This record gives sequence, structure tokens and C-alpha cells, in this order.
Amino acid sequence: MTGGVRVGRPAPAALVASYFLAALLAWLAATIALVAAAPQLADAGVASPEVLLAVHLVGLGFLPLAVTGAVLHVLPTLLRNDACPARGWAALPLLCGGPVLAFAIAHDHDRLTWIAAAAETAGFVVVAWEIVTLVVQAPHDRMLLASRFGILLSTFNAAAALAVGAGLADRGFRPLLGIPHDRATGIHLNLAVLGWLTLLIVTVGRTLTPMLSLAPATPRRRLPVEELVLTVGLWILVAGLALGTRAPMIVGALLVVGAIAFFAVMTVRIARQHRMEGIEGPLTHVVTGMFFLGQAAILGIGMLFGLEASPARLTAYVVALLVGWAGGVTLGHLGKLLSLSAWTWWPPGPRPKQAELYPRRIWLAEAIVFAVGIELLVNGVLAGSEAVVGLAGLLLVGAAATALVGAGLTVHAGRRALRPERALVS
Repeated sequence: MTGGVRVGRPAPAALVASYFLAALLAWLAATIALVAAAPQLADAGVASPEVLLAVHLVGLGFLPLAVTGAVLHVLPTLLRNDACPARGWAALPLLCGGPVLAFAIAHDHDRLTWIAAAAETAGFVVVAWEIVTLVVQAPHDRMLLASRFGILLSTFNAAAALAVGAGLADRGFRPLLGIPHDRATGIHLNLAVLGWLTLLIVTVGRTLTPMLSLAPATPRRRLPVEELVLTVGLWILVAGLALGTRAPMIVGALLVVGAIAFFAVMTVRIARQHRMEGIEGPLTHVVTGMFFLGQAAILGIGMLFGLEASPARLTAYVVALLVGWAGGVTLGHLGKLLSLSAWTWWPPGPRPKQAELYPRRIWLAEAIVFAVGIELLVNGVLAGSEAVVGLAGLLLVGAAATALVGAGLTVHAGRRALRPERALVS
């Protein structure tokens, strides 16, 4: 299809909506689990079943579903290539095994862990197949709106994080390839959050963030410098963690922070130059997410330079990095991308304005409540206050419910674009 090669046709709106709604249900479950885990979080019991359940509901439930739905809508346009709906539908039920895997890991159910892990891995393989196909088939004689290098490396890092996670599940608290459990866990976390999600955010966000914010596009580049620096820094950090050597950990962390700082400067420019009628959820989440990422960087680098790596500081680092930064930025884009998907697939005839499909105030309220909840959660963990952690969890539950309401309104308003016959278009 000539139009598909020139522009790129995203996955059908029904498929994207299915991923996003499943992701939002997993996110709601994760916030409820956070409330239940308030006593353990306040006591920095990061290895307790309650905390493991909440963390893995975010990492294995919400994020894979949300990111895949976003990828199926965004990457075909950025890479000027058509999505394959069949692969998207095939991966969906497999990735829905993520919440089951989170429960199995938290409660140490060996058989259920490996069954759910096999499903999640198969789903990842299908999604990786789709991403690699989009990259390989992208036209080489046209300007692309995202770095092939960044997209492929983020996919590779996701595979590495999945492999390390499988090793951790198999070994329990025993060393993994001679690496102590705590450092192997750090490798797993940083590969997933920095190598997969942050690299993907930086790669796609150069185009997507200004586009959604109606701000001037970023200048063209000859090389994906930020992606290169972030990747080199990440793997130096991983090597330092594997060897237990502080110097490469510091060098790697500083390179990663430097790469992200360029993205932060772009975000500030967008916040100043956006032409929206009012600020919206995606930009709010990116701005507050950068703040949480900064908090995580201060904690992480501080501990590398000699600040005591107490359980409370390590737990706060995970909360700020995984939930506040990676989870928040991903969550903030779901409502906008869902409305864009419905608008894109609207049937022939009069088409509503895209703003009519996006309940801006609801998603803005969600972003604000989310930011307050995360900040309270980080400080409650550091202070060891069960009351503050519990209040933060309740706020996050409210934000998650608000996100579901916003998505539901978009689905209702865009139901003409979600008809089964349009979902089956290949």
C-alpha cells in the first residue's frame, strides 16, 4: 500500500484501546496493592510479598501492556511503515499473563511462575518481532521521525531485563552468575527502567512530546547522540554492578544522567512554547516525571558516592524511578494516544475534533493527583511513616480510577472507530 509506506498506518483503534484498558486495570490493581503494602513499604520491606506484588504489577502488568499499545499506534507513523494487527492481537492475551506472573512471583508459586513467565515471554517475542519488522521495513530514502538505533536498543535491553528477571526468579536470593542478589536486582531494574523505558521515551519523545504539546519540532540530527550516550552509560553502569566496582557505576550513572538532561532541556522548552489551550496530561506527566527522575538520580548517585544505601533509600529510589518516572510518563500518554487512535480510525464522513475525544480536565486532574501521591509515597518511605504511605496509596488509587474514567469517556465518544469490522482491518 503506497499510503502506508509514505505515512505508516497504525494498529486499529480497537486493538490499541484493548491494550490501554488492560494496562489501566493492571495499574489500578497495582495501586490497590500499594495501599495493602503500606506497612511493609514504611518499614522498607522491599522483599515482602506485598511490596513485590505491587512493584511487579507495575513492571510486568501495566508497563508491557501500555508500552505495547503505544508502540502499535506511534511507531508505524514515526517509521513510515504499516503495523500488523494480527501480531498485536496475538500478543495481547499473552501479555495479560503479566499480572498473574506478578502474583506468582510475590507468593513464590513456582509452577504458576513458569507458566505465566512463558506466556509473558512469548508475548514479548511477538511484540519484538513486530518492532524489528517495523524498523527493518522502514523506508531508507525518507526522513524517519524516530531513531532506528534507539528503538532496536530499547528492545534489546528489554530482552536483557527479562532474561535477568527470569534468572532472579530461578535463583531466588542465591547469586546469579556469581553476582549477589542485591546487585543482580539492580541490574534487572536499571536494564528495564533505563535501558528499555527511558531509552524508548527519549527516542520517541523527541518527536511525540512536541507533537502532542503543539510545540515546535526538535532540530534534525545526524546521529542519535542522546541514545548513544544513554546506552553506553547504562552498560558501563551494568558492568560496574556486575563487578561490584564503584568507579564504573559512577561513570555510567553520570553518562545516563547527562543524556537525560538533554531530554529535560527539551521538555522545559516544550513547556514554555506549547500552543495548547491549556496544559494537558502528557506534558504534565513528563515534567513531573523528570522531577521524580531527578530525585531518583540524587538518591542513586548519592549512594554511589558514599551515602548509606539503607533499605528506605533503596525503596524510595525504586518508587521514584519505576513508578514516578517510567510509570508516570507512560500513564500520562495513554489518554491522549487513545483519543488520537480513535480520531485516526474514524469512519468516512464528518469527523469530530480530536479535542472532543480527549477529556483534558479529567486527565489533568489524574496527573496532578498522581504527582502528589508519588511525592508523598517517596517521602513516606524515607520517613518510615505508614500513615503517609497509606495516604499516598489512596491518592494513587484515586488517580488510577480517574484514568479509567477518562479512558472510558474516550471509548464511548469514539465508539464508531472501535467497531469490530474496523478492528479486523489488516
